[in-house]
Amino acid sequence: MAEEAFTKKMRSATREIHAISDSLVNAKLAFALSSKSVWAEGLLVFYEIFRYLEEAMIRLKDTHVGELCIEGMQRTDAFEKDLSFYLGSDWKKTYEPRDSVIKYLLHLRKLEDSDPNQLMAYIYHLYMGLLSGGQILRKKRAVVKKFMLFPSQQAYQDAVTDFGAINISKMKRDLVEAMNGIAGVLDEKTKEKLIEESKTVFVLNNEIIRSIQGADAVILKKFITVTIIVLLTVIVYKTYSRV
Repeated sequence: MAEEAFTKKMRSATREIHAISDSLVNAKLAFALSSKSVWAEGLLVFYEIFRYLEEAMIRLKDTHVGELCIEGMQRTDAFEKDLSFYLGSDWKKTYEPRDSVIKYLLHLRKLEDSDPNQLMAYIYHLYMGLLSGGQILRKKRAVVKKFMLFPSQQAYQDAVTDFGAINISKMKRDLVEAMNGIAGVLDEKTKEKLIEESKTVFVLNNEIIRSIQGADAVILKKFITVTIIVLLTVIVYKTYSRV
């Protein structure tokens, strides 16, 4: 029987914590479908993380980490383009990473200094997430835009999830093959550490997702709107039922 692919082992080991991440994303980032401020917050918390990883892949281009750099997947410029759109061209002048992001970055720096191979867990999971979940969010936002009463007032931009003519499925396959190929030459101890570090990826992701502001306000606004609609419906029903 063929040995199970290393990427499948990474996925299996993170299934439980990954499910928590999915719930958080559904509860928070999903509201970004109709809220530009929440969408911008989501971009802001992940911007520094992707930028660090992309710069690390350049610094470590002659190592296994550099082998995960798939052509076309770089997102730093796209993040900055979107953030300029939502926050203004001078957003960097007042921007300061929040505590959860700083904690995340310090952890990545520690790994790069002590055991850079462990950065591959972050590169693999974050980019696979962007190429999968990010594309789902992109499609949902496109659908929402079609049903907006005043689209011009709700203009949005999704450079981060826009890969142009690049075949997303092929890019995902290339990343999976690169990760499995690297794992094939790693010793067991390093692979075990990568699987354990994969869990930390989602723990840190969850912390920065929880820091996203605005989602609770959107939830309250939607709740109030739905409540008003229900009350009006009841009033209209009772009024006409008496006629």
